[in-house]
Amino acid sequence: MTITWWQILLLTLYAGYQIWDELHIYSSASSPVFAGMLSGLVMGDLTTGLVIGGSLQLTILGVGTFGGATRIDANTGTIMATAFSVSLGMNPQQAISAIGVPVASLLVQLDILARFANTYFAHRMDKKIEEFDYKGIERNFLLGLVPWSLSRMLPVFLALTFGGGLVQSVVGVLNNQLQWLGDGLEVAGAVLPAVGFAILLRYLPVKKHLPYLILGFTITALLTVVFNDIQLLGENVAEVVENLEATFNALPMLAITLIGLALATISYKNGQNGKGTPQQSTSNTQEDSVEGEIDDDEL
Repeated sequence: MTITWWQILLLTLYAGYQIWDELHIYSSASSPVFAGMLSGLVMGDLTTGLVIGGSLQLTILGVGTFGGATRIDANTGTIMATAFSVSLGMNPQQAISAIGVPVASLLVQLDILARFANTYFAHRMDKKIEEFDYKGIERNFLLGLVPWSLSRMLPVFLALTFGGGLVQSVVGVLNNQLQWLGDGLEVAGAVLPAVGFAILLRYLPVKKHLPYLILGFTITALLTVVFNDIQLLGENVAEVVENLEATFNALPMLAITLIGLALATISYKNGQNGKGTPQQSTSNTQEDSVEGEIDDDEL
């Protein structure tokens, strides 16, 4: 399957829009999971897009841009990984490791370039402020979007237009002469979400809320085992009993989300009720700072 011109156009336009959404609109359309969903719809394989987008979303769970710091561009990485995975029939996990993560890391340099280019419009805005030219301020503010969007649109357009042959050659080598490396990349792609969870847990006040973490993990693990056993039993019964209309589903993600929401609500209400003395709170904050965790009042 080749990537058609309209698919390249739509993905390029979205690449330019998603950075605008991330900086100004905040509609969550700039998240990797949304990028995977949209890329999957454009490429005609929603499942692959969601797998790649969800994996990269989990990978950057604990990574932020505090103080204007540049992070890996997981959104652009998701777009390219999904497009090439679907068009070349590439394993999604292999696409994450071989395309998604390297592209996301390389785009850090273009992000920095866009920030430097944007200072030109910032200085023009300073001048317009001194002149009380409000229209000029608004105009330069919007023009600042140009370097940001181009820093995402150009790589996506060039890669999807001219990079298909190179990626196809690489995939062929990974699946033949370097099969061991291709298998290793698939394993690495599957492990990356766990790395994101580890980074997130490193900076959350885990020690302070350890009972909730243990309880949530235990409940989810137990329910997963129960649901999986029921599903397996139902499938076996369906093979024996004809015209069985019952359906047996695995544990839905919504149930896991609600468990986490309930525990978070309990923790929040306990904090609102003032449980714990000020001395204990100060002590916990100092311990969290030593461990590198972000305390609640810093979020």
